[in-house]
Amino acid sequence: QVQLVESGGGLVQPGGSLSLSCAASGSIFSINALGWYRQAPGKERELVATVTSGLITTYGDSVKGRFTISRNNAKHTVTLQMNSLKPEDTAVYYCNADQVYMFIDGRVQFTGYSYWGQGTQVTVSS
Repeated sequence: QVQLVESGGGLVQPGGSLSLSCAASGSIFSINALGWYRQAPGKERELVATVTSGLITTYGDSVKGRFTISRNNAKHTVTLQMNSLKPEDTAVYYCNADQVYMFIDGRVQFTGYSYWGQGTQVTVSS
């Protein structure tokens, strides 16, 4: 099992900045894709940003140029730096780990699961 613990959410004024962090724990060998998704009330969960172990990044259109995702492969952590925040960025932000290789019974095995954190609230309001 992989546990994802997020931190860094909160209340910020429009135009402000916030940083979210997520740490993955468990018998992890490697994680190919780490990312952030968000879900606002009454809306579907949407992609914010992902980063692969090779540091290839993907961003949702609404956050391009404002958000930056980064990761530490050795520590299995991912960070989302959010700048120029807008009220429409208000949502619960979820950390995701996908394509995970774990140590199971003494061997490295591909789990095939996509893991999610519990979510952290980000509110952008004056």
